[in-house]
Amino acid sequence: MGRFCCFPTDPLGDVETWSESVDKVLSCKAGQIAFREFLKSEYSEENILFWLACEEYKKIKTVPEMISSANRIYSEFVQTEAPRQINIDCGTRENITNNISQPTLTSFDTAQKHIYSLLARDCYPRFLKSDIYQGLLRRNDSR
Repeated sequence: MGRFCCFPTDPLGDVETWSESVDKVLSCKAGQIAFREFLKSEYSEENILFWLACEEYKKIKTVPEMISSANRIYSEFVQTEAPRQINIDCGTRENITNNISQPTLTSFDTAQKHIYSLLARDCYPRFLKSDIYQGLLRRNDSR
């Protein structure tokens, strides 16, 4: 039980709705935390971290900030041998590499869509069966 101490107590009312779609999980903080915990247990935490980084990236308003953020995302997740390298095809990786010096708000869109579908099709169904999610559901019921 102790490992859920990082969850805010109130938004867990949403736990039931998480089984409706991966978007429901990704759209709330508690869902992101739970999904991330699950992915960490599967050694694929980089997927949600990259997805979240892309969501933040798309909100950027200034070019200098965009450039530094794009480079950070690139070096952490995209480049070959990145510490949290995501699993994308080499064409997508090459495209990002070629354009990283002049990033736009859509620079990571293709990669993000790919990772999103991986999360939705592959990780999300397993998350719903996981002890992490089932435990939260039970805890929610017993309140």
